[in-house]
Amino acid sequence: MGKNAEQTRRPRGRPPMRSDDETRRLMIEAAAQEFQANGYAATCMNDVAQRAGVSTKTMYRLIPTKADLLKRVVSDRIGRFMLEIDSDALDALPLMEALEHMLLAYGTLTLSEETIAMNRLVLGESDRFPEVAAAFYEAAVLRTSEAMAGWLRRQCERRLIKLEDPHAAAGMVRGMMIMEPLRAVMLGQQAIPDPEEIAARARYCARLFLDGCRLEHPTARVDRLRPGTTLRIKAAGR
Repeated sequence: MGKNAEQTRRPRGRPPMRSDDETRRLMIEAAAQEFQANGYAATCMNDVAQRAGVSTKTMYRLIPTKADLLKRVVSDRIGRFMLEIDSDALDALPLMEALEHMLLAYGTLTLSEETIAMNRLVLGESDRFPEVAAAFYEAAVLRTSEAMAGWLRRQCERRLIKLEDPHAAAGMVRGMMIMEPLRAVMLGQQAIPDPEEIAARARYCARLFLDGCRLEHPTARVDRLRPGTTLRIKAAGR
């Protein structure tokens, strides 16, 4: 009996320590909840540490400022989008399906409740806290734009489409996908689109965009542009 009790007794010493990566993940999750609930100005690093179950010393060691914390929150969400548009996986798909998949991932990210809340936070507090706008622009806008421009550039190199400025074209296709529904939601004029609506918009935007810039003639459709039409986009200042 005594031997069995000894065998089941908990070992002495400190419990296993979390890795820094796991601790950062807990902090980012806690920060996302605090930012969404309280906004940027009212969010306190101590409250984030308490919600994450870490000490303030650990908090400041791993993520030293509130602006860094916001950037990590945004980067975490954008990281999921980047996984969805892995270049090898996209290049294995037909051109139309690849662009549709990328736009669906982008629309799902941008038109989610969490991202819309982050947009409101950034727009509402960027005047008082310029670091908020800078963090969001660097972690969200630039990363998604560069990823989509990179894909368009590869399709040009594969001679599937023709664009004079893939970066400008990426901004246009991003705006075509999300600008109108996002603005309507932000102004309280419509509900957040459901997954079926986002998927339908991705299909339409992909077809509309590619019918204007791909080198091969599109499959015959009633709503296509005339065959051979090339979307020529010049870079600003050229």
